[in-house]
Amino acid sequence: MRPTSLDDVAGQAHLLKPGSPLRRLASTDGAASAVSVILWGPPGTGKTTLAQAVAASSGRRFVELSAVTAGVRDVRSVMERAREDADLYGLSTVLFLDEIHRFSKAQQDALLPGVENGWVTLIAATTENPSFSVIAPLLSRSLLLTLQPLTEDDLGVLVDRAVEDPRGLGGRVVLAPDARSALVRLASGDARRALTALEASATLAEDDGEGLPTVTEELVATAVDRALLRYDRDGDEHYDVISAFIKSVRGSDVDAAVHYLARMIEAGEDPRFIARRVIVLAAEDVGMADPQALPLAVAAAEAVQLIGMPEGRIPLAEAVVYLALAPKSNASYVAIDEALADVRSGRIGRVPPHLRDAHYPGAKRLGHGKGYRYAHDGEHGVVEQQYPPDELVGRDYYRPTGNGFERDTAGRVERLRGRVRGGSADGA
Repeated sequence: MRPTSLDDVAGQAHLLKPGSPLRRLASTDGAASAVSVILWGPPGTGKTTLAQAVAASSGRRFVELSAVTAGVRDVRSVMERAREDADLYGLSTVLFLDEIHRFSKAQQDALLPGVENGWVTLIAATTENPSFSVIAPLLSRSLLLTLQPLTEDDLGVLVDRAVEDPRGLGGRVVLAPDARSALVRLASGDARRALTALEASATLAEDDGEGLPTVTEELVATAVDRALLRYDRDGDEHYDVISAFIKSVRGSDVDAAVHYLARMIEAGEDPRFIARRVIVLAAEDVGMADPQALPLAVAAAEAVQLIGMPEGRIPLAEAVVYLALAPKSNASYVAIDEALADVRSGRIGRVPPHLRDAHYPGAKRLGHGKGYRYAHDGEHGVVEQQYPPDELVGRDYYRPTGNGFERDTAGRVERLRGRVRGGSADGA
């Protein structure tokens, strides 16, 4: 069912406007102005389809390589042949390289001479962010075109076409409206998934002798069994889901947080990775608003280590629900980052003499420890004394919020600062 021309491609309308790079590539007289492109998008959105449609429409020599099986020798062989065809016959070559992110730096380097000298017009496809997976020289010499997941309307067109087209089911079955909706919904923007599910469902449809077999919603559910997740633990979907998970917990949306937790678990994400993120969330986003959040997160991580999966999902869910519902404060996180920023910028200063180590021989002669006041001798265990270097006297890093436990500690922080800095004699 793969389209043979750009006009038959469903979806990606933003890349197929008149005069667009792909349209110029596909034109028979566009060789001189052709530019290499990198197609970036999720699986099943048409990257290979677009490349093959360009090749079929342009009339140029088309060579296809897969980064899974090709090596540097294969790339150099294509480049040598492309240079000879260009020099001897004036024939331009389109090189389609699938899954370019699987190529090493050395393998991608082998593409540069052909792209720089115009021996080939490269069409590379990747499901991973090219900014991280494609070398900078190649990225700068190519146009980056981003493909979007297909819409429900796009998928509906593909499914209807596959039912009627002789290359597909050729009208041998009837697709019930609810079954069509189910196929579109389960595909999650992936054309291959929609067509595979349609084909599997059609094989289950039985001829009852009263007309064409009908593909029903029940047959679709039986064929597909479950909604498969598009989730690559090394790709963008991984980062998108974990980002949404973190932001849902931070934003106190317990239901969304549990949803994203379930997506990661169902997709086979390493539960230890999830547990580590939960610990970071407890410290960074709940913090001192609920000091019990961090011990609970650590306990959940230890439980996952002890009992494994699938039972580990239960302590993970308990920790996630607790964190999502807990009061939030990033005051500790902000405090250490501000302190680090001061240190890195040179705001350090000498340790005050009365706080320096006075235990080694000769330290007292240098004045170390002289004038130090023992905190336990003071009322409430607090004495007036300078603790930071001179440059940082009066610098406040920790600013408690009014949330949760910090609502009660905020006043204590101010009282302690006043007593230590000499501005107040109130109790601690």
